[in-house]
Amino acid sequence: MTDFWTFPGADVLLYLLLTLLAYLLGEQVYQKANRHPMAHPVITAMLVIIPTLVIFDTDYQDYFKSTELIHFFLGPATVALAVPLFTFRAEIRRNFMPILIACFAGGATAAASAVAIGYYLGADHASLMSLAPKSVTTPIAMGVAEKIGGLPSLAAGFVVLTGVFGGVVGIPILRRLKIRDQRAQGFALGVAAHGFGTATAFEISEKAGAWAGLALGLTGLFTALIIPFLVPLLLPA
Repeated sequence: MTDFWTFPGADVLLYLLLTLLAYLLGEQVYQKANRHPMAHPVITAMLVIIPTLVIFDTDYQDYFKSTELIHFFLGPATVALAVPLFTFRAEIRRNFMPILIACFAGGATAAASAVAIGYYLGADHASLMSLAPKSVTTPIAMGVAEKIGGLPSLAAGFVVLTGVFGGVVGIPILRRLKIRDQRAQGFALGVAAHGFGTATAFEISEKAGAWAGLALGLTGLFTALIIPFLVPLLLPA
């Protein structure tokens, strides 16, 4: 935290400001598009920031360091998801075992399917280890990837792509499958698309968002505890 008190350089301020403005632009586009999933603010922000980094030949690590303050607040923002969970604590308590089973099944499927697809497409070991935690929030994914031999920056990229894809196609798929229970909708989005899916679930309702936050937390815990031991056994270096 002491680093945040030092006055940042011009380049740090530039990319921090760029990130904030890109998201605000994305929010405006999202509202004008009647909140269509393909116009989500994160997608618009990516379309602004990525070309900018390429044009100015900015390394991702330098950009990440410049926006470290935003990354820091991912932790408190995730913890704040406990507030809506408290509202539905009695309902969650009644469904405790189904929740654990669903979380285990969803988290295991997310990791195993990603690694299996990458393996059969010929991805190298570091890429496979970076793929394994792609369905959890960025700080956890980066830590897990580093522990099992993956690349934290690549894992962060996979997390973003997973979240964007899950947020865009999640609700249409749930509607097509006629899944109308808001608890199931939120939980599925939280397991499959971490924070992005949780934000999408809150657009459905507070209940869906609470269950998505629960799924995000439990899936992150499962991934952090199990994946570092399981994946290296299945795919030794």
